[in-house]
Amino acid sequence: MKMYQPMSHRRQPQMPWGDQDRSLRIMFVAFMVANRISACLADISVWMTDHHLKLNLGKTELLFLPGKDCPFHDLAITVDNSIVSSSQSAKNLGVILDNTVSFSTNIKAVARSCRFMLYNIRRVRPCLTQEAAQVLIQALVISRLDYCNSLLVGLPACAIKPLQLTQNAAARLVFNLPKFSHVTPLLRSLHWLPVEARIRYKTMVLAYGAVRGTAPHYLQALIRPYTQTRALRSSTSGLIASLPLRKYSSRSAQSKLFAALAPQWWNKLPHDARTAESITTFRRHLKPHLFKEYLG
Repeated sequence: MKMYQPMSHRRQPQMPWGDQDRSLRIMFVAFMVANRISACLADISVWMTDHHLKLNLGKTELLFLPGKDCPFHDLAITVDNSIVSSSQSAKNLGVILDNTVSFSTNIKAVARSCRFMLYNIRRVRPCLTQEAAQVLIQALVISRLDYCNSLLVGLPACAIKPLQLTQNAAARLVFNLPKFSHVTPLLRSLHWLPVEARIRYKTMVLAYGAVRGTAPHYLQALIRPYTQTRALRSSTSGLIASLPLRKYSSRSAQSKLFAALAPQWWNKLPHDARTAESITTFRRHLKPHLFKEYLG
C-alpha cells in the first residue's frame, strides 16, 4: 500500500537555483540602491542645514520602477531617522509619473483639470465673443493638453482618449455647439491639430533639435543621420537611421521608444521640412503636413 506524508511534512517544490540566485541578486541590488539614495539625501540634508535650509521629508516622494518579472516591489529609504516608502506615483515639474510608466494617472489629472476649466468658461460663455472664447480656451485648456505631451509618445489611442475628448469639448465650446456635434470641421476651422498629432508635432520638434545639434546631448545620442557607403541622392535628403532591433527586447516595447519613433516619423516628412535651415521654417512645413495626414 502506498503511503502519503501529511500535508505539513510534504516536500515543498523549490525554486530552481538559477531563478533563486537571480531573485537574490535583484533584491541585493535594490537594497544597495536604497542605501545609496539614503546616503545622497543625507548629504543633501547636511548641506541644507549648513545653509540654514531644511529638507522637507513630508513632501519627499520615492518612486520605484520595477523591471519585468521583478520579485521586489517595495523599497524604502531612511533619512534623518524618517522612513520614506515607495509610492505608486510621484509628481515632478507638474507631471505625475507612475511606477508602470503608463502615464495613466497624469492623463486623468490633466483631463480632470481641463474639464474644470471648461466648466467655468461655459458659465461665462454667453458673455464672450467667439474670438474671446477661443483665446481663453487656448490659454487655459489647450496649453494644459500640450504641456510635456511628448512624454506620451508611443501610447495607444485608447490611452490618450480622455485628452482627445477634452479637446473635442473645448472646440464645441468655442462655437457654442451641443455635446454631440461633429468635431472634425471645428478642428479644421480652429486650425487645431488632434491630440495624437500634437504629440507627434512636439516629438518632431525635438527630433529637429537633435538633428541640428541644439537639443540636449541625451537626445542627440539617440539620433544618427542616415549614411550610405557610396554617394547617393538619399545622402542629402536629411534622413535618419532607423533603430536596430535588439536581440533580447520585444518589438512592441522598442516601437514605443523615441529612438524608434523619431526616425520613422521623420523620414516620412517632406524633403523641405527635413532640410529646413531654421526651426521656424521647419514648423511652417510640419504643421500643414500633419493637418493633411490627420484631418484631410
